[in-house]
Amino acid sequence: MPTEPMNGQPRNGEPLNLAVVIGSVREGRFGPVVAKWFAERAEEYGRFTVNLVDLADTPLPLALPAVPPALEPRMARPAGMAGLTRRLEEADAVVVVTPDYNRSFPASLKAAIDWHYTEWEAKPIGFVGYSGASGGLLAIEQLRQVFAELQAHTVRNAVTFPRYYELFGPEGRLRDPEGPNGAAKAMLDELLWWGELLHEARRARAEAA
Repeated sequence: MPTEPMNGQPRNGEPLNLAVVIGSVREGRFGPVVAKWFAERAEEYGRFTVNLVDLADTPLPLALPAVPPALEPRMARPAGMAGLTRRLEEADAVVVVTPDYNRSFPASLKAAIDWHYTEWEAKPIGFVGYSGASGGLLAIEQLRQVFAELQAHTVRNAVTFPRYYELFGPEGRLRDPEGPNGAAKAMLDELLWWGELLHEARRARAEAA
């Protein structure tokens, strides 16, 4: 990767599709606040079409078939998952917003990942984490291993919010946005560079098939 991010508009003249996935579905979760903040930063960045994906809107059975549906066409995903599958398939890049629960990431997020396969392949993945102590880093480090198995590329930069309840005000706005805004910009720079590169690679592979 170059020492400076790629500048200019995407090569095809169109913004890249960025899916921002809210990984927690727990009642009273803080994830939507964090995801909304990041989605606003991504929209301001101006190079992405931002699609906010809330896993709470999709049924995510934890009991998967022995063979993933993506590898066995005869095994269909649940009917209610079609919208999620389509939005992940259309994404050129993905940002996962996750807490850490008991030093790991939510079961809902693992289910969403495991119900899909090719939808992640050859796409850049970024992370926004939040928790009481680690800022979600414990979950993020495990997710990097999971996505590597799915042939996705996780970018180096991430955004983390340790003690998030002290950082956000009652209206969901950061009390001191300078540091997080800079971290978001650095991650978006990486997502744009890898997103363009991998978009072209996927297109070339499809044309050669």
